[in-house]
Amino acid sequence: MDVPHLSNDATQEQLTAALDEAGVAVVDELVPAATMDAIHDELRPFIEATPVGGDEFSGVHTRRTGALVARSPTARELITHPLVLGTVEGVLSGASNFQLHLTQVIAIGAGQGGQQIHRDQWAFDFFPFPTGYQVQCNTIWAMSDFTEQNGATRVIPGSHRFEDRKQFTHDDTVCAAMGKGSVLFYTGATYHGGGANRSDATRYGLNITYNVAWLRQEENQYLSVPRDVAATLPEDLLRLMGYARACYALGYIDDTRDPIAAVRPDLAKDGLAAEGDANIPDLDPA
Repeated sequence: MDVPHLSNDATQEQLTAALDEAGVAVVDELVPAATMDAIHDELRPFIEATPVGGDEFSGVHTRRTGALVARSPTARELITHPLVLGTVEGVLSGASNFQLHLTQVIAIGAGQGGQQIHRDQWAFDFFPFPTGYQVQCNTIWAMSDFTEQNGATRVIPGSHRFEDRKQFTHDDTVCAAMGKGSVLFYTGATYHGGGANRSDATRYGLNITYNVAWLRQEENQYLSVPRDVAATLPEDLLRLMGYARACYALGYIDDTRDPIAAVRPDLAKDGLAAEGDANIPDLDPA
């Protein structure tokens, strides 16, 4: 199976259906290349200051730069892109609400070998989630063209329904090639890995992922984004970062207060099932 490609006028229903079928899909040129250039310019000093990884999985020629909400105003537009959030909501419909999981530039340098094929949801201590129950919906935006030669992400379409803890090589994968400004969607259960960079240039990708709100975030958004910066952000982004109660009661502060009160008291809602949080589900007493 090849990676499905959708045009940039695709609907969230079409994209959600493609992910249900293949576990992976590309939306071509969803944003202009100039948007990616702006993000790169904002993050350049942080990328240059980031050390390479300390092992083969993180990449000995790869830099992983996070805290994008704090560091790149333009990246916030991608984090809250309507097509992305609508699709995430569809993929993660088994949970009451979802949150921002991590934000990261992945800069795969020349000479980097291929990454181990894995599932991102293994980050949750290798917990064996039920097949078909999705806990993550992830994106990788192409900040530069993704090609077979420069380390485009490798994926196994349909593998979101495979057994857990399976082992694969890059020969089992296909290349998720895409142009700058395009975005690769994949679920946390989809087997994938970074490709080998056999070119003489760095491949830049922007990894923004989302997970169900009852699981811990991989990137601690509360500490990655300084409080003075958080206080300037809009409510929808703050709640996406985790300043919201999940599944009715998870995440409140002190006297069951709305967690957004810690940075924006003016936005706080009263009551555990207040508007802006996940409402308590209807329970059948029988």
